[in-house]
This record gives sequence, C-alpha cells and structure tokens, in this order.
Amino acid sequence: MHLIITDAWMAKSKAMHLSGTKLLLAGVLTAFCLMLVSVGLYHWVFLTAAREGWPIVGSMVKLVAKDDSIQRERFLRENLDAMAKRVGEMQAKMLQLDALGERVSGLAGLPVVDTSKAGRGGALVSARPLSMEELQKALDDLESHTGQRVDMLTVVESRLFDLKIKKLLIPTQHPVAAGNLGSSFGWRIDPINGGSALHTGLDFQASTGTPIVAAAGGVVVTQEYHPAYGNMVEIDHGNDLITRYAHASQVFVKKGDLIKRGKKIAEVGTTGRSTGPHLHFEVLVQGVPQDPQKFLTAGQTMVDELVAKSDKTQRSSSVSSKSSK
Repeated sequence: MHLIITDAWMAKSKAMHLSGTKLLLAGVLTAFCLMLVSVGLYHWVFLTAAREGWPIVGSMVKLVAKDDSIQRERFLRENLDAMAKRVGEMQAKMLQLDALGERVSGLAGLPVVDTSKAGRGGALVSARPLSMEELQKALDDLESHTGQRVDMLTVVESRLFDLKIKKLLIPTQHPVAAGNLGSSFGWRIDPINGGSALHTGLDFQASTGTPIVAAAGGVVVTQEYHPAYGNMVEIDHGNDLITRYAHASQVFVKKGDLIKRGKKIAEVGTTGRSTGPHLHFEVLVQGVPQDPQKFLTAGQTMVDELVAKSDKTQRSSSVSSKSSK
C-alpha cells in the first residue's frame, strides 16, 4: 500500500509504502489506543459524576452502584443461608454420632459422660439472618466436637480390639467338627482296666484322619509323643490357660508355632493309651483340668446370640423396606 503525503505550504510530497504486517500492527495499535481512551473516559465520567453530583449521570452512577451492591449482598446472603443449613444438618448428624458413640462405649465397657449436649430451648421471639462471624464460630465448634468424638471412638476401638483378642484366645471352638461326644469330663469307669478313674477332658469319637483344629489362638508349647496321650499337642493361650489335644495320628505343628483359632493342627488317631480313634481334648487353667464343655457351650451361646441378632436386623430391614414402599 502506497501513501502520498503533500505539504501545500512547502510544495513538497512524500511517498510511504506500508506492507500487510505494518497495516496489521497499525490496526492493533489503533484499537488498543481507542480502548484505553474509552476506559479512561468511562472512569473519569463516572468518578467525576459521583464526586461532583452531576444531575443525570450522577443518578445513573448511583443506580448502577446500588444495584451492584444489592446483587452482591443477595449473593452473599444466599450462600450464607445455604452454608447455615448445611451446618445445621451436620450438627444433627453429630448428635446421632454422639448417641451411637455412647452405645458403643457402653458395649466396650467404657461409659462416657457427655456434658456437651446441654438442654436448650424456649420460645422463638424473633429471628435474624446469620452473620459470617456466627457461622464461623459454629464451624469451629463443630470441628472441635468432631475431634473429641474421633479421640473417644479411637479409645473405644482399642478397647473392642482388646476384647476381640481375648475372645479369640478363649477355647470356645469345637476342636472336631464331625466328632460325637463319647466320654465327658469327670469320674467314669476306665475303658481299659475297668476301675473308677477321673477323666480330665472330653473324648470326641471320629474316624482316623478327621481334622483337629485349635479351639483358640495361641502358641504351641508341647508337641511330643506321650505314653498315655500318644501324639499330643499343647497350646498356650495366655493367662495360664492351656488346651491339650491327644491320641492324634498325625501332627502338623511344632513347638513355638503361632496358631490361629480354627487352624488345623493334627488328625484324629488312636495312638497312646486308647481303645479306638478319637480326640481327647483338655482345658487346663494354672495346670488344673477344667471341664471343656463349659468353654464350648459358652462359644455356642455366643454364636446363637450373633445369629439371633443378625436375624432380628434382617427382619427389621425387611419391615422398613416394605413400609417405605
């Protein structure tokens, strides 16, 4: 593009050549300058009108500013109301969590006295919008309350874990699933010499090779062949409590092994002083034989209670689902 500039006074002319790139840059620069001028003019007019009180423009400025302030306040109020509603819902859930925590604490043997839920009430005389400071304080209180409940439930979890471990270390599981009870604990006629003798355990009749499982978790303290008990295993469950498994045909554990509840440790046999394949099962507390049936009955009672509780829960869920439909 060629431009010719003529000076009438000096009777001179000058030719300029503009390429496409120069034209584009000139256009961008012109648009930028116009934008700056427009922004400056806008601010000058509105600020001057607001400061000096121009009749028409000043009213327009005040109207625009007022409308912007109203919109901003409305936006903040709507968000505050929504946040206040959410805080209220969270506080209601915290009350439910408190009630659940107290029940679980009672089951764990740790009764908790909660003084944070003081009684509140009264007539609603007037109401006003919630402020940001009040909302922040409610959130801080909720955070503090949540931290206290986390600490409390951590203690409850530890207590319940201890109780679970203790239950796992009590011999309440049947050592032979398919075994029929032969001789019980107490005095009986000895099957070999025919005399009266004290039977210090339970005899479970089963075929050779029937699995024998640990009645509770513990550590194997004895694994040997005994003249009377034959292939014998003894497991220490702590608190001076030991279980003995005798007359096994095969043994699959050794002294020092850590045994879980229900783990297969041997198979039924007729080794030692025995008239046929069976398991002789003993429970000793501080070396004194106890009736194993008391421990097994306690274990069966716990299972029955769990099954009954599960059935009750399922029935309640079924009724709730039907009523909701």
